[in-house]
Amino acid sequence: MTNHPLAEVPDRLFADDEAEQRWRARFHAARLSLPSWARDAPDRNVYVSNVSGVWEVYAWDRATGTHRQVTDRPNGTLHAEVAPDGEHIWWFADTDGDEFGGWVREPFAGLPSDGKPVPAVAGTKDGYPAGVEIGREVAVVGVADDDGTTIFLARGDADAEVIYRDEHDGGVSALSFDERLVAIAHSEHGDNRHPALRVLSVADGSTVAEKWDGKGKGLDGIAFCPVEGDPRLLVSHERRGREELLIWDVEADTEQELTIDLPGEVTAAWFTDGTALLVAHTHEARDSLHRYDIATGELSTLDTPKGTIGSASPRPDGTVEYSWSSAAEPTVVRALFTDGTERVLLAAPGDAAPQSVKLEDVFVETENGRVHALVSRPQDAPDGPLPTVFSLHGGPHAADEDRFSAYRALWLDAGFAVVHVNYRGSTGYGSAWRDAIEGRPGLTELTDVAAVHAWAVESGLADPARCVVNGASWGGYLSLLALGTQPELWAAGVAGVPVADYLAAYEDEMEPLRAFDRALFGGSPEELPDRYVECSPITYVDQVRVPVLVVAGENDPRCPIRQIDNYLDRLAERAVPYEVYRYDAGHGSLVVAETIKQSLIEVYFALKALKLR
Repeated sequence: MTNHPLAEVPDRLFADDEAEQRWRARFHAARLSLPSWARDAPDRNVYVSNVSGVWEVYAWDRATGTHRQVTDRPNGTLHAEVAPDGEHIWWFADTDGDEFGGWVREPFAGLPSDGKPVPAVAGTKDGYPAGVEIGREVAVVGVADDDGTTIFLARGDADAEVIYRDEHDGGVSALSFDERLVAIAHSEHGDNRHPALRVLSVADGSTVAEKWDGKGKGLDGIAFCPVEGDPRLLVSHERRGREELLIWDVEADTEQELTIDLPGEVTAAWFTDGTALLVAHTHEARDSLHRYDIATGELSTLDTPKGTIGSASPRPDGTVEYSWSSAAEPTVVRALFTDGTERVLLAAPGDAAPQSVKLEDVFVETENGRVHALVSRPQDAPDGPLPTVFSLHGGPHAADEDRFSAYRALWLDAGFAVVHVNYRGSTGYGSAWRDAIEGRPGLTELTDVAAVHAWAVESGLADPARCVVNGASWGGYLSLLALGTQPELWAAGVAGVPVADYLAAYEDEMEPLRAFDRALFGGSPEELPDRYVECSPITYVDQVRVPVLVVAGENDPRCPIRQIDNYLDRLAERAVPYEVYRYDAGHGSLVVAETIKQSLIEVYFALKALKLR
């Protein structure tokens, strides 16, 4: 392998001390997730935070007001649950960010000085997490590996037993409040992008009910009603071309489709008395919250500011807690009380992140439909076309939203306009838009990116000679593919943890992603080799003619390192200018200092490539 490490890693980006301190403060500012609470002991909560400089798990006892850092690992910890009685915290222990490991647990109050967390469930195996549900008497753990999906059920402290095993991708969806029923998602029909649901009896593992809406229509089991003995399961469906809701009585096998007259898509959570739902509504990159009365169908809107709701949850007393941000304002965790009053629920220590610039909406009409883009210009930007970064989101089934981003703000501070494109494949715009990339991923999305690029140039926003394509994960894949298939559009490219050589990536990636690829492409590389080759960045590497930066994780199970090296070797053979930064973690970093370093490297590289530095 030919290695072109970074020729230079600067200590700072701006000569002005105030500007330098401002962008770093956005990354360093402490942030918190929305706390989740023990259902039988709601004062006992867990959340994740970067307050230590690494994203880790924290325990919060509301009764005493005390907080405790639970995990302390070099590459951080992101997944945690609190047991119903509040006595234990479960967290997922992987190795060096590779996402492969198992659930462990420790007392909520903390380990003794010589103690260590213990395996949460005896008799399971390590793998990639595929859902977990913790009950009072039973626990259900999903594990994904090269053999497919295995779901374990443990009763008390006894060793777990296997209640489901299949070569296809799937996982644990929900456990009923009385712990008699467990819902699982599966793709035995061969398409893990549109799963079916099965409900099993906890007593003997037998099938209680099945639901599948057919080809191209997925189901998501959100949660059982939180009332003892109630067999109703809240389900997300897409029967009319967008994400909507139904309530399925799994024992009677009857359902109630909920008619919620809102544009866009919805999901929901139960209020704890089972009579109403907290509905989270997404439309054109912004969110709102609503209360839906199940008996009457009445929908009332909760008073939340314009922006993005990261997550939301109703408390037993009816209080709604949610995390919120906008492009201009950093994340805050709020509580909205039943009397309509509101306050900050949980404030992170230290100063809040400095504010940034608002996003503006742009809608570009194309022959394939209307493409929604979100655009920011630097504050006090000069008139005339600007250097512009097209920042492409990952997923592909995700979307850019009106949320706070220290990363976006850094590009703006460096003088770039920033354009986000919610290309076909993005969520929030209906099933047809999301699924339009099937059979031709990558190339389809880039048609939409090219249309927005043309708008940006014609409108006078973007300097056509100084446009950078940039993204991570699927966005990194799109960036490399764009450099080879649209070389006339781009002056430089930045690809974080990308798919670069699709055939090699498929061989090395985690099995759940191989299943995703089969569903997306319509089959495996053995079945459809030409299709994978057509959509692979390495196929077009000979057309790349501008500087390229690749950021790669050594332990990445999603976009493995070998296939990235294959691509870089081909660039080296052609003497294309490129640099690579490799870090010792997985598909991204939970370490704030590492995130700052990578962000600095990316923006500095672009400034050099465009001869602005």
